[in-house]
Amino acid sequence: MSEHITVIGNVAGIPERRTVADGLTVTTLRLAATDRRYDRQRQAWIDGDTNWYTVSAFRALGDHAHGSLQKGDRVIVHGRLRLREWDNGTRKGVSPEIEADAIGHDLRWGTTSFMRDHVAAAVEGAPDDSESSWALPGDESAGAPSREPVGDNVATPF
Repeated sequence: MSEHITVIGNVAGIPERRTVADGLTVTTLRLAATDRRYDRQRQAWIDGDTNWYTVSAFRALGDHAHGSLQKGDRVIVHGRLRLREWDNGTRKGVSPEIEADAIGHDLRWGTTSFMRDHVAAAVEGAPDDSESSWALPGDESAGAPSREPVGDNVATPF
């Protein structure tokens, strides 16, 4: 079974990076996702069941996750869900694993600072910042248009 899934939860341990066959790097972490709901009778938020996932991130995503995530961080993970059957001789079970396509901090609970990795972007095929047609206000270099509004075309903030 392979489905795409998005899970919001907390990193439950220190992310571990290792190198596997052919020099491929992978970072694995445990993710605890607990449902919360508002109980009107108690007038309080209560925790529901906790689902546990093993998350694997490969290549640049894994390297960046290893360098950016810490135990306790609130994150959003999107990837492919796989249900792995296991048997340790005395018990059998099924474990949910996510092969991550994207991982990021949940900005509802804090702030983060993003620093683009230009080498990884070039390898992954993402456009380079130098190809962007946008510029910061006051930066008229390279003929790039300014992000400042012109005339009556003024956007109102949230």
